[in-house]
Amino acid sequence: RVRLFRSVCQARVTAAMEARATRRVGSLAGHLVSPKELASPEKSAWHTTPCDDGDSLASGALVLHPDVAAALASGTAVVALESTIVSHGMPYPANLQMAREVEAIVKARGAVPATIAIMDGVCMVGLGDADLERLAVMGTDALKVSRRDIAVCVATQKTGATTVSATALLAARAGIKVFVTGGIGGVHRGGENSLDVSADLTELSKTPIAVISAGAKSVLDIPRTLEFLETQGVCVVGYGVTEFPAFFTRRSGCDAPCVVNTPAEAARVIKATVQLNLGGCVFGVPIPKEHEAVGGTVQAAIVKALRELTKQKIIGRHVTPFLLKRVRELSGGASLTANLALVKNNAKVGADIAVALAELARDDE
Repeated sequence: RVRLFRSVCQARVTAAMEARATRRVGSLAGHLVSPKELASPEKSAWHTTPCDDGDSLASGALVLHPDVAAALASGTAVVALESTIVSHGMPYPANLQMAREVEAIVKARGAVPATIAIMDGVCMVGLGDADLERLAVMGTDALKVSRRDIAVCVATQKTGATTVSATALLAARAGIKVFVTGGIGGVHRGGENSLDVSADLTELSKTPIAVISAGAKSVLDIPRTLEFLETQGVCVVGYGVTEFPAFFTRRSGCDAPCVVNTPAEAARVIKATVQLNLGGCVFGVPIPKEHEAVGGTVQAAIVKALRELTKQKIIGRHVTPFLLKRVRELSGGASLTANLALVKNNAKVGADIAVALAELARDDE
């Protein structure tokens, strides 16, 4: 009788928890649109999915754009896109134009784009154009959300743009395997003393996603960044090059540990990484030669910006936005032009890899 009583009590507690979770999901969806809008055909297809791959929603939920949900369900290629580059990487309206063009490039190459952000406390995988524009207009007023900041942003119902680490985490939880960005974070110059190491690197050691980038941002210590990735066991691959790219320029002086030359080869590496549960991998895609920023001009701007950084004692999450902004200003816009070119090129390569990966999955069925 005691055991039966305990079982009944436990069942009631579990049912109550599930009911609360269901109400919470409804509340989260309510942050996105009003009840009237939810009843409309356009919004009724928004999809809520568990974060933990389990049967319960009690641990939280992601909200997927209808196109993203449909693509994942059908096995169509999906490409995750970060949102910090929209809010903190470029000024308005260039940032909005870039975001729209990148999504259009992904679509044109046969994949579905999924820009990821936290809107009013809701983790969204795929943004509608209105939310994309809202984030672009907010700019740096939006929170810059790394992995550590997700819970607070959600709990306080704030709007935040996701960094590489947060985007990788949320994308992987949604089931997306390919993620395109401009450049990854890394070990900052002087990081051997400050211990300023981006959370992007540790995230890649444990999250099963492939990041397609133009390498580490050139304001960082690239040799130490590659050493840290090796220590973390992250697969680093040069895409069509034997030297790991350095964001604005094609050359960093550091050899790429391995090389692939086609989307199909890249897809096979991703498939093996996922099957063996090895975490993430990074593909370094060099900026196209015709768009490479004049190395001397950009490098001189970087050196000057770093001096200003030290003088103003800027630290932590504010370092990269400050450096990119100052390098853009000091280079007379050359770095922004290069940034736009490399992001669009990464989107082309990333979409092609995602399509090849989806084809591999279909062949296994």
